[in-house]
Amino acid sequence: MIVKRSITIKKHSTSISLETPFWVSLNEIASSRKMSLASLVSEIDERRSTHPKLGLSSAVRIFILEYYKN
Repeated sequence: MIVKRSITIKKHSTSISLETPFWVSLNEIASSRKMSLASLVSEIDERRSTHPKLGLSSAVRIFILEYYKN
């Protein structure tokens, strides 16, 4: 099931659609890094600047995949 949530990053509201396991993982990663979910998503958003056609939801999924692979 895909869950859509609104997040404010850099004073801009945006929506991200992810499956529940990705939301759980994203929250776990943010918690382990002692940062807010919005801060983590902002960091992911900054990293995707080298791939402007990559959507934020896709960038989050790739980040989570790479996080757990490492």
